[in-house]
Amino acid sequence: MPLKSFLTAKVAAENMHEKKPKFRPQEALVEAERCLYCFDAPCIAACPTGIDIPSFIKKIAEKNLTSSARVILESNPLGASCARVCPVEVLCEGACVMLDRDEKPLQIGRLQRYATDHVFENNIQVLRAPAKKNGKSVAVIGGGPAGLGCAAELAQLGYSVTVFEKDEEAGGLNTYGIAYYKMRPDVSIEEVEMIKKIGVKIKTGVEVGKKIKVAELEKKFDAIFIGVGLSSNALRLNIPGENLPEVVEALDFIRELHVEPLHKVKLARRVAVIGCGNTAIDAVAQAKRLGAEEAIILYRRREQDMPAYPHEYASAKGDGAEFWFNVLPVEVLEKDGHVTGLKLVRTKVNDQGKAEIIPGSEFVEPFGMVIKALTQAPRTDVLKRLFPKLKINKDGTVARNEVTGQTNLKHVFTAGDCANGGREVVNAVGEGRKAARGIHKWLTGEAAVGPIQKTRYGVKKPYGSGLDHPVRAPELEEEYYAKQK
Repeated sequence: MPLKSFLTAKVAAENMHEKKPKFRPQEALVEAERCLYCFDAPCIAACPTGIDIPSFIKKIAEKNLTSSARVILESNPLGASCARVCPVEVLCEGACVMLDRDEKPLQIGRLQRYATDHVFENNIQVLRAPAKKNGKSVAVIGGGPAGLGCAAELAQLGYSVTVFEKDEEAGGLNTYGIAYYKMRPDVSIEEVEMIKKIGVKIKTGVEVGKKIKVAELEKKFDAIFIGVGLSSNALRLNIPGENLPEVVEALDFIRELHVEPLHKVKLARRVAVIGCGNTAIDAVAQAKRLGAEEAIILYRRREQDMPAYPHEYASAKGDGAEFWFNVLPVEVLEKDGHVTGLKLVRTKVNDQGKAEIIPGSEFVEPFGMVIKALTQAPRTDVLKRLFPKLKINKDGTVARNEVTGQTNLKHVFTAGDCANGGREVVNAVGEGRKAARGIHKWLTGEAAVGPIQKTRYGVKKPYGSGLDHPVRAPELEEEYYAKQK
């Protein structure tokens, strides 16, 4: 049957309410005062943008929210988005020393949101660019987190920067691809406007290669940054019925919630989501919240093999989503050109760690909609067309110097998902900033460092520990226990 919407505007809005609302002033103050303001704090090392976390929390405790937000946004211009979407459990909060005291970690993400919301709600501009430009210009292809991180850093170093974004709004996944109950698109748009105010030109609706040629960019700009992310199209299932109208990509489904009124988003009473990564979790939770009676994740491997974060898994189950492990779709069933169900088989994981089909285990389940949340594909064809001599890795990512972001084409730099294969928003921002510093060093011969993290005076490098070498909380824990042996 064709898809349809099930909820009124009021109910849809209520169902999509934020899971973690903004702190009230007293709540923020009490939480900030729990911080130990660690010297050489592990939370800084676990932040891929190297935010001086003890410093911004101290300023909240002192009720100086503008300065707190400045500390955050100088290191991460998308700090408001990251406050909402970062997997803090394996980053800053997972590294919090409070865990060693058998206490709950500080709610760093919510404190970060509290500070950044203050400056956006009160239209306070905390980032500044030099009054005088340095005479050099950079083109940024792609206005997602990596491109915006690079552009903001370059603008503050005195460059004239122009971002070319093919969508009607910049922000990339922050604007179009984050679960609605985690973050509203307007948060991302506010960050884009802040970056514009420091002099970055953002041309939307302009796809490089179509509306403007690479040769024109190379003639006009001193350097080019590539931050095109990954394709919205995931890998194919390669099974019969995959092209039916009710079989959709997870990111396309999530995007629809950002461009259409919530109560007009269409789905089926029974929805299957193929895959078990964090995007699959977002899709299944949103389907359930939008009125699906049953929303079920189908995963070919075991529960312990899923790539989704444990806290996301628990959250989706709390929303009423179901998880079926060790099942694999082999055919999408249809009637009169519309999805009616899936033919599935049961699987087992063999000694080599591969999922294999159990013979004779086929069964059929009725579904009216199938959402594919498989691995996103690299934009290899697009990149090869734009830059025929650009070196591409075997996995389809752009080859680069991981410290500077420079590619084999000396004037071309890159960062973000198109280079790392797909990581968090905060990684893309941090990599974009590092690439900006790589561009600066290549064009001027001068190294850019900072901002100085005052809480780390006395260490070898009182700046950018997480930016230069981010260490995830599980890795910090492994290092700690290794030293105890």
